[in-house]
Amino acid sequence: MKKLNVGIIGTGMAFERLHYPAYKALSDRYVIVSLCDLERQKAEAWATRLNISPDKVYTDYLQMLKENDELDVIDIMVPIELNFEVTEEVARKLAGQRKGIICEKPLAPTLDQAREARQLGKKYNLPIMIAENYRHNQEINYMRDLVQARRIGEVFYFIQNRVVNFPQDMLKNKFPAKEWRQHPEFPAGTITDTAVHDLGGLRHIFGPIKKLQAFGRPQEAEFAPYSVINANLLFKNGISGSFNFFCAGKEMQRPLIGLRIFGSEGMIYLEERDVGTINIAFNDGRTEKLPYEVQKGYYNELVNLHDALTGTEPLTVTPEVEYGDLKTVLDIIKSITEERIVNVDEAGVYAGV
Repeated sequence: MKKLNVGIIGTGMAFERLHYPAYKALSDRYVIVSLCDLERQKAEAWATRLNISPDKVYTDYLQMLKENDELDVIDIMVPIELNFEVTEEVARKLAGQRKGIICEKPLAPTLDQAREARQLGKKYNLPIMIAENYRHNQEINYMRDLVQARRIGEVFYFIQNRVVNFPQDMLKNKFPAKEWRQHPEFPAGTITDTAVHDLGGLRHIFGPIKKLQAFGRPQEAEFAPYSVINANLLFKNGISGSFNFFCAGKEMQRPLIGLRIFGSEGMIYLEERDVGTINIAFNDGRTEKLPYEVQKGYYNELVNLHDALTGTEPLTVTPEVEYGDLKTVLDIIKSITEERIVNVDEAGVYAGV
């Protein structure tokens, strides 16, 4: 199997906890050969750990690209407000070459930049993957298959409740502890950063969204304009449901509300993504448990990227697909602020599912 040479831009927490473990598990497909970070000491520490030569460590990613023609993949892990800027510069430098880019979600901090980002792959003739791991997680794919196979009959509606205690997590060694997340330079803060995952998962299960209506509870905190958002979503296939995101507290009682999908013959229930089991309860009293491997999204997306770059399958999460996920988040904010129903996936604008 062909090994692809990887250059890393950003050696922080996302690399350490999310991407690197997947690269390590896929050592037959990838080898990390160059590192770039504004904090050189951080990149140098990783270079020592990965046995990478010091002359392959950079603080300027354009210099890294210039001096490392052997790179097959550029993995970009930077704060959200820099995503489009860095990805666009990298794509311009690599235009027309047989190389690929993977960058973190969302693909841009604003809708205007996201519209431009949708065109980068075509503009520079490069495959670009957005690292929306929820669209590659086993549980999301299984639930999508269950819905499409009508395992619980005709699906009527769903409810999803997601709780994140950002104020508490920012005091721990977790992602909210990062300064750029506590004082975001992008719309809606952690709602954009975190809820986009759940909405991407819902869109992966049910497809494009026709329209939505949302409400929010304002708060005086920089990390998000609302402590709670409640959104009613109507998908183009007729399925409707509610998505609730609480970013400033806890859900204390078990089992959690989680994601529940109601059909004519039963219900599909996922308490939380790391629980390892999808529960199916049928109206006739039968129950089933569908086990899955937790946190496989990063692994699976890198498998897909490798297969796409070696010509065996297409990319699954492109900028066009991720545009719809980000637009859904920003349309929720628009619905709250403008107090109206908002159309989401306009005809001819977003065709991904």
